[in-house]
Amino acid sequence: MYQYVDRPLDTLDEGCRFLVWSMRAWVTAIGHKRCPAQLLAPAFAKWRMIGGLQPFHHAMLLLNRDALETFAFCPLACPHVSEHEAVVLELVTSLRDRGPQATRETLELLLAGESVGDMLEALSRLGAVMSIAGIFPGEVATAKNARN
Repeated sequence: MYQYVDRPLDTLDEGCRFLVWSMRAWVTAIGHKRCPAQLLAPAFAKWRMIGGLQPFHHAMLLLNRDALETFAFCPLACPHVSEHEAVVLELVTSLRDRGPQATRETLELLLAGESVGDMLEALSRLGAVMSIAGIFPGEVATAKNARN
């Protein structure tokens, strides 16, 4: 999480930026009483991520409903990553980097117990789709990606 928190978005790769934008857009849609999945679908399709829309939406619903604390997300135009946005980025990469058991242990600190398994599955599915789309999150953008 610490490799992401308070980082300028333009120093992160496109997978991280896509997820941060998606989290913020989802929260914005909810705040405007609009269906977030419908709003996000065109962007997910453009990024070859349409198969990841349902698990992403499900993960955000679980955070909204069952998080043990209120998650705070920045406005769309904010140039830095918030603490809770960094937590979500870390959770997505944690499955690959630390494995399911360590990720489950982290989730148990963040969510009501009955939601941990559902969140683990949603994150696994989201990560798989991001990997297939070629935008699985990493830490730092390449010089080429930072210019785009």
